[in-house]
Amino acid sequence: MNSVLNRWSRVLAVSLCGFVRLLAQPSDAATVTGTVLDIAGKGIPSAAISVKSEANGSARQTMSGTDGKFSVAGLPAGTYSIEVTAPSFATSRRSGLKLAAGGTENVSISLNVGELSQTVTVEGTVSVAAEMAPSQSTLEARSAKSEISPEFIQNFSSPVADYTELLNMAPGTFSVNPNGIGLGDSKTYFRGFADGQYTMTVDGIPFNDTNSPTHHSWAFFPGQFIAGIDFDRSPGSASTIGPTNFGGSINMLSRSVPYGMNIKASAMYGSFNTRMLALDLDSGQFGGKSKKSSFVINLHQMLSDGYQTYNYQKRIAGFLKYQYRLSDRTTFTVFAGLVDLWTNTPNTKGPTRAQVDQFGDNYLMSGDPSRADYYGYNFYHVQTDFEYFGIKSDLGRGWKLDTKMYTYRYWNKQNYNGTTITKTSAVDKLNGYRKVGDVLAVNHESARGIFRTGLWFEWAYTDRYQIPSDPRTWVDTPLGNFHEQFITKSFQPFAEYEYKITRDLSLTGGLKLANYNMNFTQYADNGKTVGSLNGAPYVIHDATFRSWMPSLDARYKLQTNWTVYAQFATGSVIPPTNVFDTKGALVAVLPKPTTTKTYQLGSVLKFNRVTLDVDGYYSHFQNPYSNAPDPSGEPIYYQTGPSNTKGVEAESNILIGYGFSLYLNGTLGSAKYQNTGLWVQNAPKNTETIGFTYQLRGWDLGFFNKRIGAMYNDNGSTNQAVAIDPFNVTNLFLNYTVRGDSYLRGTKVRFGLNNLLDKHSIVGVNPALASSAVSPNDILTMLPARSVSLTVTFGYAPAH
Repeated sequence: MNSVLNRWSRVLAVSLCGFVRLLAQPSDAATVTGTVLDIAGKGIPSAAISVKSEANGSARQTMSGTDGKFSVAGLPAGTYSIEVTAPSFATSRRSGLKLAAGGTENVSISLNVGELSQTVTVEGTVSVAAEMAPSQSTLEARSAKSEISPEFIQNFSSPVADYTELLNMAPGTFSVNPNGIGLGDSKTYFRGFADGQYTMTVDGIPFNDTNSPTHHSWAFFPGQFIAGIDFDRSPGSASTIGPTNFGGSINMLSRSVPYGMNIKASAMYGSFNTRMLALDLDSGQFGGKSKKSSFVINLHQMLSDGYQTYNYQKRIAGFLKYQYRLSDRTTFTVFAGLVDLWTNTPNTKGPTRAQVDQFGDNYLMSGDPSRADYYGYNFYHVQTDFEYFGIKSDLGRGWKLDTKMYTYRYWNKQNYNGTTITKTSAVDKLNGYRKVGDVLAVNHESARGIFRTGLWFEWAYTDRYQIPSDPRTWVDTPLGNFHEQFITKSFQPFAEYEYKITRDLSLTGGLKLANYNMNFTQYADNGKTVGSLNGAPYVIHDATFRSWMPSLDARYKLQTNWTVYAQFATGSVIPPTNVFDTKGALVAVLPKPTTTKTYQLGSVLKFNRVTLDVDGYYSHFQNPYSNAPDPSGEPIYYQTGPSNTKGVEAESNILIGYGFSLYLNGTLGSAKYQNTGLWVQNAPKNTETIGFTYQLRGWDLGFFNKRIGAMYNDNGSTNQAVAIDPFNVTNLFLNYTVRGDSYLRGTKVRFGLNNLLDKHSIVGVNPALASSAVSPNDILTMLPARSVSLTVTFGYAPAH
């Protein structure tokens, strides 16, 4: 009898609560209902839905049910945006949804599979702190990673920033562009890894140079193309493809194709006479009743005098991304991007100590043609294009296909002068290549786990030369310093299985083969590289490098908002092409690829008001390659001894309330050579970031400070030669965006201050003396002066 009474008491209490809640809602409140679907039309359970007012920024969150359905009631009339995230699916965002007083809008939202998520996924719980975080890991993570949010890129970075600067506030990273934000070719460092020791991808496609796997921040993908970054600080699993995964992967996402139509025209002006004009066009869905097509276009031109004297920059760029939904199961994507860059930059890219003392720290080149450092004797013209055709399809019965066929070209025509003016003091230089490839992934998901297999294949043709020349006439000598042409073939098949031992515990093991073949032709030169080759016009090398790379990781969900993981992974990288640069082109023993082993442990925790990600790592390198610039600025590669890298990293976002959040991250680690105990260059002992943001009612305010701890630079093959003191990078941003029902929603004013405290720290030294003693001829890398920017965007967004 008591059990019956208790049961009826609970039913009555629930009914009364529901009745009170119904009475509390205003009679003119609106409601959004709908279903979250996969591309096969099946409901997605436990998807996180956020419905945000475009007028005041207030948001309501809920989760979809087991059938994918959701409902958010009690909303004031107005215009709203909806964001939906779910594990293993790309985030979907819709804006401009108009709710009438007392009305109900029903929406069906389809999520695509396979693309990297652009925001955090919080399964089983709603975390406002996660939604506001500039950077964080995910509960699906199986390794240490940070996802840089689209909101951080759009609101808390310079409009002309490149990808190195978008990463600058993430755990452990640093980069410096001495000519100013986005005005040069800068590099990212983390955990003691230099550029060339990690993979970079765009929409899952690796890109890098062919003579060494390095990258160029001023080419291929300006910040205007980038919507988000998945920063994986691990070799990844077997299914993580790329040439140098052992250091990690920086995975950039191109901008997604929006649901509705938007047109934006932007004008930016800033310090160093930097200006940019940009046009963005989002088509919305079109194509008759079915509306299967949509595209996004960006066109922009950037001009700048640069912080450094006569280091002019001019860039014209544009991209198109088009999507066609063939059916509920299959989507086609076409992407095309073009960049054309002109710049006056010497090969050394920095002043000497003597020049800084005499002219100031912004000195780089002279306007006097009688001087060897005249800017007219130093210039680049860099042209790049990048295209791919992608197919994503649900094949049925748990099978899914994702393939991207691609091609891209890098053509860097550079002319630079040395320290004198003679008929041979300058260099006429070319570094050009064309690549064609395919990234293929096939997955099968069952109740017991996920099987992943596929391959990466790439073919590349490269032409490189350097020829002594007269900077006054650019008449070249008959023989060059070197001339080489080569074809590289990369082939990486993989297979892995993620076994779901229980609902909360999964174990993933896999194996990948990295196979590279290089057919390398070296032509006779003036003696600087291979020499006369005993009268032969050229020699041909054929080299094959092969490595098997196993991986194993485990992930356990302690609670719906708390995941822990452990990982073991291996990596490798083939030697740079200059291992063939010996007199007579005689290479008796072909060097082996550099190999690594990495061990990691980590935890990801999400509360409503706090996120906390922590990881620890240990990596062992077997004789990696490093490089140092010669007097002309060209990199000279050399093999180092084995090294060990270890440390801890933490990242957190704390929701204070009323739109305010506090973002924190920190790292503590070491990267040292095993045989000597000396530090690897550009490996800070610690880093710390503090960010303070306000995001509410159209306003975005962000203050970020990154401190880079003490580190060392090498002097050629001499390690730990020059001590670099700690330095700080401090930025401030303030924006206002028009929201609500206006056709001008999306109109925005952006104000930015980079290097707010106007620090001019020395962050890099290339010593002039073998002893590493301080010399007036040391070449310095320094922080550029404080820069200010103002950007006005006029938006037009017709009703959907």
